[in-house]
Amino acid sequence: MPDLSAQAKFNREGKKLQKRLRREVGRAIADYNMIEQGDRVMVCLSGGKDSFAMLDILRELQRRAPIDFELLAVNLDQKQPGFPENVLPDYLQSEGVPYRILEQDTYSLVTEMVPQGKTYCGWCSRFRRGIIYKFAKRNGYNKIALGHHRDDIIETLFLNLFHAGKLKAMPAKLLSDDGANIVIRPLAYCKEVDLIRYAELQAFPIIPCNLCGSQDNLQRQVIKEMLNGWQRQFPGRVETIFKSLADVAPSQLLDGGLFDFNNLEKKRVQQLDLQQLDSQRQGPLRQDSRRQESEQ
Repeated sequence: MPDLSAQAKFNREGKKLQKRLRREVGRAIADYNMIEQGDRVMVCLSGGKDSFAMLDILRELQRRAPIDFELLAVNLDQKQPGFPENVLPDYLQSEGVPYRILEQDTYSLVTEMVPQGKTYCGWCSRFRRGIIYKFAKRNGYNKIALGHHRDDIIETLFLNLFHAGKLKAMPAKLLSDDGANIVIRPLAYCKEVDLIRYAELQAFPIIPCNLCGSQDNLQRQVIKEMLNGWQRQFPGRVETIFKSLADVAPSQLLDGGLFDFNNLEKKRVQQLDLQQLDSQRQGPLRQDSRRQESEQ
């Protein structure tokens, strides 16, 4: 008789969810060739639910994968007031995870540079990215894993669309501007709601980001609420939006850098010439075929 206790149900849900997330991460890694034999992967661990889940799933895939690759968890202590310095080291040591804690006071820089009432996110992420890239390059880590998920990617699409006038999202894999680092996002196919539940089931020691999380009217939160409203009113709409990011038709947009609109006439003439040439070649072949049929 199956165990119907609350704890058994809790365990079954956790295993089912872990299997789904592992499958989605594995599919993203395969689709974009994120991790290869001998890779040294630096897993950026912020202390949030997403990065904890990413590290946990990558470790599980590392145990099962037919290839060998290295994982190093890296956290950047930005010296935010009240940041619990022992939480991550204690967790990583208890799990037997190789790790490094980088320390740099970007908090003071950000709070001095950004006018009161403005969000810190842009400058904070810029400083953080520079420090992480430099560490990876100096220490020979050829892949940098970030914990952005499917919802982050969709939200970024609309942030760029509404506020920057660009049709641009967040790629699952990219090469840094200087060509020194490859950034991967293994959670690209994972839903945020699943990651929230997974973090609860795994009881990760979540560290909230008080620096930016305490600010009101963040544009990303506005976009998130818009998408959640759409999903409630039109179930499946968010999935359709995400699917569209992998099915782009440049000829149906207006970017001359992606599609050569200026030379369409030349292309039309070339196609007509090819059709005419093909017709001329097919003519004798059809006559020979009819002759053979009549002789039979």
